[in-house]
Amino acid sequence: MKKSLLIAALFLTACGGGTVKNYVSDDGKLHGELSLSGAFALYPLAVEWADEFQKNNPDVKVDVSAGGAGKGMTDVLAGVVDFGMVSREVYPPEVEKGAVGFPSAKDAVVPTINAANPALQAILAKGLTKEVARKIWIDGSVKTWGDVLGTQDETPIHIYTRSDACGAAETFANWFGAKQEELTGTAVFGDPGLAAAIQKDIYGIGFNNIGYAYNNDTHKLNDGLEIFPVDANEDGTISDDEKFYDVKENITKAIADGKYPSPPARDLYLVTKGVPTDPVVKAFLQYVLTDGQKKNDPVGYIQISQDKLDKALKTLSEGK
Repeated sequence: MKKSLLIAALFLTACGGGTVKNYVSDDGKLHGELSLSGAFALYPLAVEWADEFQKNNPDVKVDVSAGGAGKGMTDVLAGVVDFGMVSREVYPPEVEKGAVGFPSAKDAVVPTINAANPALQAILAKGLTKEVARKIWIDGSVKTWGDVLGTQDETPIHIYTRSDACGAAETFANWFGAKQEELTGTAVFGDPGLAAAIQKDIYGIGFNNIGYAYNNDTHKLNDGLEIFPVDANEDGTISDDEKFYDVKENITKAIADGKYPSPPARDLYLVTKGVPTDPVVKAFLQYVLTDGQKKNDPVGYIQISQDKLDKALKTLSEGK
């Protein structure tokens, strides 16, 4: 009788235009649906989280879709989804609208070039400084591969950027003190689209989240792509200590050890509108911030530091 009344109450609330869709049954099982949208950067890991959560809670359906961090933030603030996947910091105006960011993983954006670039060996030896990157994407004063390498090569650089509002472009631009809207180049939608554009253009240069630069099965660079190594100490050469791009495990370790600059390394967030009270939403977030962190490393992401996790769990528990 008690269970029937609960289900009836939920049905009536839904028919009356309410938002109740998830509940815990008398036997303690979670029932309902969850939805996530947003950053391409977080999508592969979110799919892993969703799969495991659904295995542990078979009466919960989790839907994950990519479309860029901007879309994720817009969707969650509009109440279209439960979680926005956001691959950048949450901005103060978004916080004022109710956005609450929970750090869930860490990765990085890397400059990418075509693996068949004729000057590849010289490019890999010299590396890319943030000053040169700014001159490529912002100032436009670096126009040829010779300008990059200090040679007479007059082959033009084909510059690519993202067309969608995204954390990758914003984070990459932040590396050299700019914003996404200032980036120049041929605009391409999405991380997969930008990677494909570089793979097809031997003189192309762009940027990708590491999850799209590397193959998730082999953990090697995707065919046709090469990472333009970052000359972090700006000494004009890539030293042995800066060579960690051959496989995903090496770059993720470099990010964790702070050898790769931040930005373009960054935290990835699950964003909610207000601190969640829905039992299924809370359970999923609790999982991501605890056992779900074990999924990060195998998929090529870095776990969030324990102090940040503890702070996020406290926010979730206390509701503020």
